[in-house]
Amino acid sequence: MTLQSWLIYLVLVFAAVSTPGPAVLFIMTNTTLHGWRKSIYAALGNIVGLFILGVIAVTGLGALLSTSELIFNLVKYAGATYLVYLGLKLFFQKGIDLNAMQARFSPEVKSAKKIFIQALGVAMSNPKAIVFLTALLPQFLHVERPLIPQFSLLILTLMFFSFAFLMFYALLAHKAQFWLMQPHRIKMFGRVSGSIFVGFGALLATSSHR
Repeated sequence: MTLQSWLIYLVLVFAAVSTPGPAVLFIMTNTTLHGWRKSIYAALGNIVGLFILGVIAVTGLGALLSTSELIFNLVKYAGATYLVYLGLKLFFQKGIDLNAMQARFSPEVKSAKKIFIQALGVAMSNPKAIVFLTALLPQFLHVERPLIPQFSLLILTLMFFSFAFLMFYALLAHKAQFWLMQPHRIKMFGRVSGSIFVGFGALLATSSHR
């Protein structure tokens, strides 16, 4: 993987993990209900889930992509379409009902172990995360080179920034509680992140196999 490819991937990861979604809402809700320290276990559960999904996404995929230009193009255009869809959805989103999130993630969950397991479940059951990893990782894998070092760099980058941003949102929830959840702030943030997703979706659609 070239430095340029990694930097492009890094920008896309930055936009993805900084965008409020199920994992962010989960950690902010649990921070509010159970304290800032418990949020560490929620963040750990999320990145473990991302790692597992990443392994599933690339298992056997490299060999398939290297032998089939058609399959590569199908994955590429499906991924690009999804990223554009996600970007438009973020751009036009309105607000977030925190009360609904508090009802979804039970206040009775207090132990670190239960929070970790629940966060793992949120990550692995989130269709957006599954499709995003499947769409994203193959675009940055050079199939003629060893896949394990490339995958390790890609997934560790994703896990690191995911953990960092989740803890950032946990700190916001701890310090400012519902400040970030104001509809106009979420709307502005969604428009910025959504525009980035649309741009990278277009970039992926015009990329080549090599």
